[in-house]
Amino acid sequence: MVTEETTPATGRRPRVAVLFGGRSSEHAVSCVTAAGVMGAIDKSKYDVVPIGIAKSGQWVLTSGDTSQWSLSSSALPEVAASDRTVTLAEIGGEHQLIVTEPNSVPQELGSVDVVFPLLHGPWGEDGTIQGLLELSDTRYVGAGVLASAVGMDKHFMKVVFEAAGLAVGPYIAVTDREWLTDAEAVRKRVDKLGFPVFVKPARAGSSMGISKVDSLDGLDAAIEEARRHDLKLVIEAGIVGREIECAVLQGRGTDAPRTSMPGEIVVAEGEHQFYDFAAKYVEDGAAALSCPADLPAEAIARVRELAAVAFDAVGAEGLSRVDFFYTPAGEVIINEINTMPGFTPKSMYPQMWAASGLSYPELIDELIHLALTRKTGLR
Repeated sequence: MVTEETTPATGRRPRVAVLFGGRSSEHAVSCVTAAGVMGAIDKSKYDVVPIGIAKSGQWVLTSGDTSQWSLSSSALPEVAASDRTVTLAEIGGEHQLIVTEPNSVPQELGSVDVVFPLLHGPWGEDGTIQGLLELSDTRYVGAGVLASAVGMDKHFMKVVFEAAGLAVGPYIAVTDREWLTDAEAVRKRVDKLGFPVFVKPARAGSSMGISKVDSLDGLDAAIEEARRHDLKLVIEAGIVGREIECAVLQGRGTDAPRTSMPGEIVVAEGEHQFYDFAAKYVEDGAAALSCPADLPAEAIARVRELAAVAFDAVGAEGLSRVDFFYTPAGEVIINEINTMPGFTPKSMYPQMWAASGLSYPELIDELIHLALTRKTGLR
């Protein structure tokens, strides 16, 4: 567990800005993730400032009441826009929160030592917010600009994985221009993959817009559904195998990345054909994590080894969850890396660390420590 942190200049407790919401389709998931973190963070060690990003892009001061950000099948939490907005500015060498509202003088709310960007999807998990924080020389939790961008784009992620020697399943990438100018050529490329296939937005997460397609008859509708979330798509051949995940945590200093015991997602039989949004976040009992996964010892070691390779391949920092398929032949095929995995009560990343001996509060504590001790800029 991390020892108590203080900022070197003042000796006070570090001030952590928890940033959540955002402009992507994963706005609600980000809110629930923030609720989990704010409920577990050690208030005796850190001063916490909740900052929400409305769907319009406005930054606003929000409530720290975690019940406000709960997720259910009937209601999705949302950060409301406001005339009272927040900006982050460097003043006198410190990173100050500035509140502005119409017909009023801007107010300083004090300095921020680290930002915990709990944003999922585009305009948050994809390197954009990381670039903003780098420009303002503000420390933050998680991956940097390039790793975030690569981890968000399932196409370039696979390109990087292949370059690192990791086994990747058959797939094609489809751009908007390709689909609009020669849809038939796209259909032929998909047909060569063989069915079933999974049609995915290239730069979305939480299973948003993903469809399983069993024949060409359902392909066009699945593509149009995915295009609602992203005009660039990745279409993957179905792989017969068990879904295995591994949580990765950056090592301290020059230490190698740390890996959890692998976990296995078990989706309940019924309407869920795969680990979709409802199974992840809404429906109780729709999915469960078995950790450690029931695998041979050599397979567990291999999954942990490859998870660390994937983490280093994209240049990740802080945290990542790496997903694999374990085939009946004993192959370990990488599916994807998530550089800002969810922290909801049902999220697999903290559950795997808890099963590996690192509790949720300790995990958050360690991530903040890593951010506080990491410099900004080129590293």
